[in-house]
Amino acid sequence: MKSLLLPFLWISLALAVDPITVPLARRSRTHYGIEHYASVAQSLRAKYNVGSSSGRRRAVEDIPMINQHSDASYLGEVLIGTPPQAFEVVLDTGSADLWVADIACATCTGIPLFDPARSSTVQQSAAGTTIRYGSGAVAGSINRDTVRLGNFTVERQTFLAADQLSSTLLDGGVSGILGLAFETIASTRATPFWQNLLENNQLSSPEMSFWLTRFLNVSIAREAEPGGIFTLGGRNTSLYSGEIEFLDLPVSFPSFWLLPVRRITVQGRSVPISTGSASLAAIDTGTTLIGGPSGDVEAIWAAVPGSRRSIGNEGFWYYPCRTEINITLNFGGKSWSISPDDMNLGQTSFGSSLCLGAIFDLGLGSNIPENSQNPGWVIGDTFLKNVYSVFRADPPSIGFAELSTLAGGSGTAPGIFNENTPSRDSGASHLVAQASRISLISLYLLIILCYL
Repeated sequence: MKSLLLPFLWISLALAVDPITVPLARRSRTHYGIEHYASVAQSLRAKYNVGSSSGRRRAVEDIPMINQHSDASYLGEVLIGTPPQAFEVVLDTGSADLWVADIACATCTGIPLFDPARSSTVQQSAAGTTIRYGSGAVAGSINRDTVRLGNFTVERQTFLAADQLSSTLLDGGVSGILGLAFETIASTRATPFWQNLLENNQLSSPEMSFWLTRFLNVSIAREAEPGGIFTLGGRNTSLYSGEIEFLDLPVSFPSFWLLPVRRITVQGRSVPISTGSASLAAIDTGTTLIGGPSGDVEAIWAAVPGSRRSIGNEGFWYYPCRTEINITLNFGGKSWSISPDDMNLGQTSFGSSLCLGAIFDLGLGSNIPENSQNPGWVIGDTFLKNVYSVFRADPPSIGFAELSTLAGGSGTAPGIFNENTPSRDSGASHLVAQASRISLISLYLLIILCYL
């Protein structure tokens, strides 16, 4: 990661005073089957409790990230302690806690671990909590220390130092999660890092914005690849075109970043969807896919000829790989398209004519009560890769805009391959991949210059 990012960080610091533009990076993966995505879906069901009864200088900064496991999660680097210890964490608008694995975690291997003995500013506590996910749980002590993200710093930021961690939660050098939702859903009951920045008057604007790229061809991807740009304290105007369409959150006391799903079209035709509480969607950068109410998802796939439910009870659908699925989502204003490439999770097996779809049944047949506090939909990166997204705290709202030509226009950045791009010659593919990376590097440099 550092070898990919540091040259650009040096250029950014040398050229810019405020704001600073830094490119993102991302990581490669192996092929995933339905078992993996079923696990992802179950994690989301637990995360959203679906089916359960129960005065400094203000600034704006573009933060480095990593795209891990073929758009499965987008990561940024946080520094904790004095001197700082670096950790890669998932940037997650669907949660509100900051946690990293602690050196006391006996099962945490192969990832950077927080060592309180190495920090002169840490404030340890005997108090603890547990955060549960569908694929496991994380538990530990609630500590305070200096936390940095880019040029932003919060002293005495509360975070969970995790000493008990399910092995399924972290992978590929990731040490934790940085929650970007509201304090009301924080398991630690602490003010999130971004809200502390806002309350301390450090941000030029009460906004954070995302441009997310797609994954390169698996066979030619390196461990770290460019992944997009996260802007904290504003937006990067070189990455979108036209106006940002903001829609207010439909709640008085925000928790998740929620918007109602008003209309969905499949292959150009509207499909029947839920209203009321069941229409509420959490817009979640920490989520790979799109999950929705059982009836709505069934109606979506009924509009795709040849589609059928997957074997088992995972909530997924198969469809003919030759079919290009054209879907739009509407949250009360403009309708936004999802690229057919993002709807396709790949063949169900090698040589199969069926592919796995990226929209799954979140509820597995359970009904969302009319007065439920749980969102009926979870809208993840399958959608967010197609737009420039802005999360605004005041007034609480979410905005979307078309990607600029510089950012790829249709949502695919220049030089980025689709995962299913055929490769006839591995040597030629690597040469093309290298040219692709050079092109993307040039894009980042151009973004830096445009945004100064």
